[in-house]
Amino acid sequence: MPKDRQEIDQDLIRELARLLTETGLSEIEIEQRGLRVRVARQAAPAVTAASVWAPTIAPASVAAPVPPGAIDPAKHPGTVASPMVGTAYMAPEPGAKPFVEVGSIVRTGDTLLIIEAMKTMNQIPAPCSGTVIQILVEDGTPVEFGEPMMIIE
Repeated sequence: MPKDRQEIDQDLIRELARLLTETGLSEIEIEQRGLRVRVARQAAPAVTAASVWAPTIAPASVAAPVPPGAIDPAKHPGTVASPMVGTAYMAPEPGAKPFVEVGSIVRTGDTLLIIEAMKTMNQIPAPCSGTVIQILVEDGTPVEFGEPMMIIE
């Protein structure tokens, strides 16, 4: 092995995978001395009715089937996708009124929800004006980067 290549610390990867499990995160990335390591988990094929999560090095996106009559968020131009990995919150604080509900009329820049990432609350603004016709995430649930969260029409 050439001297300029650094060895990947297997114990570090195991520790990061353990942290994913303990914290409920779906992805973690660190960089030390020019070496970047990212560990993510994805849903394993369902063997039972419960979801099974396993740590992996590279996540793959899995498209959920769209029920008949429902809007396919992947094809709708008003889909609001998550700009980051984190936990979605529909209200500014527990027990408060949600920022938006199905049927809410929003303007560009209005706060739709909050995503908590690394203990930072990030307000997610409406990318366009319109009516919220579908909310695809539940309060307090994890979201992935690019995951459809709402549809505005």
